[in-house]
Amino acid sequence: MPLFELVFKVIHDCPYGNFSRKFPTMKFYLWCNGENDVIEVASIGKEDYDLVMEELEKFAGIKEQTYENGHVHLIVKQCSCQYGGSISEVIDEFRILHLSPVILDGGWEYFRVIVFRHENIDKLFQRFDEKGYEYEIVRKAPFDGMISSSLTLTADALFSSLTEKQQAALITAHSNGYYRFPRQTNVKNLAAMKRIPRTTFQEHLQKAESKLVSSLVPFLQLYVHLPTDVKQRLVTTILA
Repeated sequence: MPLFELVFKVIHDCPYGNFSRKFPTMKFYLWCNGENDVIEVASIGKEDYDLVMEELEKFAGIKEQTYENGHVHLIVKQCSCQYGGSISEVIDEFRILHLSPVILDGGWEYFRVIVFRHENIDKLFQRFDEKGYEYEIVRKAPFDGMISSSLTLTADALFSSLTEKQQAALITAHSNGYYRFPRQTNVKNLAAMKRIPRTTFQEHLQKAESKLVSSLVPFLQLYVHLPTDVKQRLVTTILA
């Protein structure tokens, strides 16, 4: 039987869902490493920053935080897996593979999963019905990708926010040695190759770099905060 990719949204009484309902204009992205959560808060105004941080500190505890251009990255002490009755807990019960991040928007939690047995979809939603959770299927389709790539960084996760001009600037810079050490070219030469003003090319390149780093940071934060013994096991596995 083919694997299925399922995207669904669910709303129920839980700390993060309630938090999201309290700030409906913001979107929250949540990653988990089993020890801590990494949260990215998108489009947060400075006027809401203090209130959002205060609320998060109350129920999750904040270990680290950074604010840049309306986006906040946080490491919180309380992993969402530790809250009883979490959606992730129900997903695991039916041996369904959950792919991060969870997206919270207006109180709804959005999950993307890979289902190995079609009947487990019915069992999952039956359990939601039993618990009185409101839910809705966003997308359901046969999965024809590689699970290994879905568990790691995907092209969509990294590059979907880049414009075509930003993508082109990044590729041009890389292919001409801009990121080698020592550098084999500079922005002025790259701009001349593309026949556009230096300031224009530099803007495309810097925005591309900023977006790319922002996409990578949550995964790096997850790795940094893994226990040392877990990191050692990962390294051993890779080198084996």
